[in-house]
Amino acid sequence: MNLSVAIVGLPNVGKSTLFNALTRKGAETANYPFCTIDPSVGVVPVPDERLQKLSSFSKSKKTIPAIVEFVDIAGLVKGASEGEGLGNKFLANIRETSAIGEVVRIFEDDEIIHVNGKIDPLGDVETINLELILADLETVTKRAENIGRDVKRGDKAAIKEHGILVKIRTVLESGAPPSSISLSEEERKILKQLTLLTAKPFLYILNKKAGGKNLDDPSINSGLGDERFQKLIAFFKGRGDHYVIVDAKIEEELNEFEGEEKKTFARELGVSGDGVDNLIVAAYKLLGLMTYFTTGEDETRAWTVEASSTAPIAGLAIHTDFKDKFIRAEVINWKILLDAGSYALAREKGLVRTEGREYVVQDGDVIEFKI
Repeated sequence: MNLSVAIVGLPNVGKSTLFNALTRKGAETANYPFCTIDPSVGVVPVPDERLQKLSSFSKSKKTIPAIVEFVDIAGLVKGASEGEGLGNKFLANIRETSAIGEVVRIFEDDEIIHVNGKIDPLGDVETINLELILADLETVTKRAENIGRDVKRGDKAAIKEHGILVKIRTVLESGAPPSSISLSEEERKILKQLTLLTAKPFLYILNKKAGGKNLDDPSINSGLGDERFQKLIAFFKGRGDHYVIVDAKIEEELNEFEGEEKKTFARELGVSGDGVDNLIVAAYKLLGLMTYFTTGEDETRAWTVEASSTAPIAGLAIHTDFKDKFIRAEVINWKILLDAGSYALAREKGLVRTEGREYVVQDGDVIEFKI
């Protein structure tokens, strides 16, 4: 399953620094626009303590995590939908990904240039989102023109598709994403074929800066942060958008340390929580994914499937035979297995269940497929 998140935003908001923190790959960073031109791609393991515990439990020789791919897209600017700032190339790169992680700068620093000359997080979000909407409007308009002849001659499928295109164009013109309207299963299939940018799941990544003036600082104004930050959060809540707050630069620097040393350095810097880890997990959930496990002496592995997948569909992640030749699945929750002490004891206690083709796999299941 190809799971990729495009890291987008205006120039100089910390996209490549965040990418480095996520992947340790070392994408070039510099204090000027369009530092990144060709997208860097990094494969990132999804943090999951369950996997490590299962691996220790089984004394596995190999431990294989679930992964998410992050793609560092060059900075977009106003006019990108019309090709400004290599916009066409960058938008095409975004189109190939599964979701969008939009980096928004929420710190002030006179030494780091802002492309618009001022710090206005909500304005930045509106600029990027407008360019994505304009690009999608062009896609929808072109498609409507392409099927125009079929519509005129009364082709039923073309007429139905044209009606859907009109519906999508109307919502885009209002500034809202296609996900804000109710669509039938058939309409969703047509929407998917259009590969619209604004139809992808969005995660907003608010980038702060240690030691700088951050707009989310609770000491500012009423204790809720700078007014610009308040407006930004109100915008997200009004639309039901997901967001996380990270300090990309600090997270990048923390990559030089491991284990307790990393925790100690983080405390010294006043960093609480696991910003990047939280981001990776949030991106994974944003894509509507869940994890089940297989475990044994040879390997313990996390398998990625869409939420609500039945057992045969989940088995497809391992091999087509597990779907085509599925007989049954032996299932136990990871925590129940660990608490039992061994597979043998879990079986003796009747904790390992036998499930059929209709079983809907749950996040955290440990499964053994029978074919």
